[in-house]
Amino acid sequence: MSELIGSLVILVGAFFLFSAGVGLLRMPDVFTRIQAGTKASTLGNILVLAGLGIYHPDWSFKLLIIAYFVLMTNPLSSHALSRAAHFARTPMAASTLVDALREEDEGAGKGSP
Repeated sequence: MSELIGSLVILVGAFFLFSAGVGLLRMPDVFTRIQAGTKASTLGNILVLAGLGIYHPDWSFKLLIIAYFVLMTNPLSSHALSRAAHFARTPMAASTLVDALREEDEGAGKGSP
């Protein structure tokens, strides 16, 4: 029974990893691609690792350590990539209405000598 549950959790994780790939292809600009890829791949990786933990209980501690690193590095790396793309003036999609980071930078520039 645990093999079936583990396999189903791995399958759901694989679906989220697939949707991350589709999001990378379908999103209109760099910033939304980074968001789609990061959120879906983080959840997909965690589900695959959880499914492996159910399927192979003796690997649980190692898989927990890997999950911790995935949860720490995926958001940090996507944030760094987004900031670098914004700093390089990568254009946003035409449908983007608000650029909060640009507004923050302009607000900081007005008050400084």
